[in-house]
Amino acid sequence: MIQMYDFQGNPKKSGGDVLLARLHNRALEAGVTGRVVDHLNGSYSAVFPLLWEGSAQVEVTLVHLSEAVTVLHRLNREHPDRVLFKSLFRSGSISDTTFCNVCLRQTNQPQCNYTDLRTGEPWFCYKPKKLSCDDRIKHRRAGFNVRLKDKEEKLFQSKVNLKVFIHSSGPANVTVLPPRKEQPTVNQGGGKSGLSGYYFHGVWQSLGGTKVNQFNTSAISQCLKGKVVHLYGDSTIRQWFEYFDASLPDAKEINRNSPKQTGPYMIWDNAKNILVTYRCHGPPLSFFNTPTSELRYIANESDGLVGGTNTVVVFSIWAHFSPFPIELYIRRLQSIRRTVIRLLNRAPDTLVVIRTANLRGLTPSVSLGSLGDWYALQQDKVLRAVFKGLNVRLVDAWEMTLAHHLPHNIHPRRPIIKNMIDILLSYICTK
Repeated sequence: MIQMYDFQGNPKKSGGDVLLARLHNRALEAGVTGRVVDHLNGSYSAVFPLLWEGSAQVEVTLVHLSEAVTVLHRLNREHPDRVLFKSLFRSGSISDTTFCNVCLRQTNQPQCNYTDLRTGEPWFCYKPKKLSCDDRIKHRRAGFNVRLKDKEEKLFQSKVNLKVFIHSSGPANVTVLPPRKEQPTVNQGGGKSGLSGYYFHGVWQSLGGTKVNQFNTSAISQCLKGKVVHLYGDSTIRQWFEYFDASLPDAKEINRNSPKQTGPYMIWDNAKNILVTYRCHGPPLSFFNTPTSELRYIANESDGLVGGTNTVVVFSIWAHFSPFPIELYIRRLQSIRRTVIRLLNRAPDTLVVIRTANLRGLTPSVSLGSLGDWYALQQDKVLRAVFKGLNVRLVDAWEMTLAHHLPHNIHPRRPIIKNMIDILLSYICTK
């Protein structure tokens, strides 16, 4: 049981606080996420499956107070343009830079409309005075502009009310005993309504899904033999490409001169006929100095794929949409959903895998600016709902970062990435 209090020490009478819970044993490198139940009266329950024998420690984290969530709601509604973007325009010796956004406020300055003709995804820039809209050559993030009302900043204080552990008033340990012989077998949490898995000895164990196998370097090459793997999305999926690049020693990297953050990248193993590609998703994209020629939408790229038994399509798209109204994210996912349906209709044997959002380390500026856990949690719920019922597989990055002992990071550390890759490869090479 968890009881929340206000700053004067009085019990809160309403819910809405953002709490995380996990059960873990550091010596066993075991961990599982807990389900937090909001009783809407200031009290909460954290419910855990008991998946290993021995000691288990309960850990509860306050991410945001409900009052802070109200502020985050307001910022996305009233200031969807608080992340600043600019584009560089150039023609001959003349160059200019103007502000751009999906939510570009109306002024007397004319605008350039870069709405994608196929997907309908909107994007706009103020038109340079002496240049054409066709002269746009680069896109970049240009900072943040957060507008808080009086005293709201007090709701976002590190080590006070932002991503802080809640200490227990009594023992926080439980001891899990072996099951009795007469004890009935119960569902351990797998399946449609339960957990994706848990860690034991640092290895992700699936609950109610594909058995996760371990893949060393030679096993990775063997699994991917004859396969084409397309990775689309943000830097959290680029981590997967970098993992494959380091794990396929016989593969050659192509496009070495591509921009570091955006790609496109490609590795090719001629002997084993392995191709792995990476391309970033389209605007809103908070990278620096991205050539506009490389601003491609996942839906359009996917529509260009033939697909088939040896084709794997993976995407991760969430972090860059956090500062915007959730309707924009829903629109983008619906666009991708339609192209996934088209791909599976023409090539039903294509494997489509989605990497979900994950937790990250929070500072006040990060939380307010763009990449807070509350935003990611809303996106995680939306993504699962949009793709529910389709023949796609998930890699549950949310659970995998919450259940692990490593600190939360927008770019999870290598042990977590390895477990994610093992899940992907287990989907590809089911034994």
